[in-house]
Amino acid sequence: MAFNLWLVFLVAAMGLAVVPGPNSLLALSHGARYGHRRTLFTICGGVLGFLILIAIAMFGLGAVLQAQPEAMTALQWIGAAYLVWLGIKLWYAPALELTELAESQLYSPASLFRQGFFAALSNPKVLLFFTAFLAQFIDPDVALLPQFIVIAVTFICVEFLAEYGIACVAHSIRPKLMQSGQRFNQCCGMLFIVLGVSMTLA
Repeated sequence: MAFNLWLVFLVAAMGLAVVPGPNSLLALSHGARYGHRRTLFTICGGVLGFLILIAIAMFGLGAVLQAQPEAMTALQWIGAAYLVWLGIKLWYAPALELTELAESQLYSPASLFRQGFFAALSNPKVLLFFTAFLAQFIDPDVALLPQFIVIAVTFICVEFLAEYGIACVAHSIRPKLMQSGQRFNQCCGMLFIVLGVSMTLA
């Protein structure tokens, strides 16, 4: 990939990373609740999910989903159900406390990783978006694998830094979030539910 084209992709990836979505919302919620260090497991799971989506998009499954609407519909319902389930869990989560969370209240690293991973994979429209978006930066006359490596590494680095920044900000303003008690969890939960429902209505 030419350097000037890479710069354009970098700016575009930065723009995509700051658009609110399930993973940034999860980073916000987990950052406030568990701290930015534990949220690294959530972010790494999401980054892996995005890496898989980019690979699938670049190697053609996006076109298959466009040609098979019923497969797209099934994936959409599964993704929507997962987002709604996350929202319900957040809605009923206990309010943040001023003291450090007890070990029994902390999700395991594997659980945090899974939540980030499945949040990234939960919206099949992201796959179609990547298919259309990445097509603007692919040179068909050049080997695909080196282009995939450059694009994937650039995007996941930008996404990682954006989500980690959100988690750090959420953790730094945690005392203010604690004042709102359970309303913070309910707001995040409702946003997840709205995202899930909107997927089925779009």
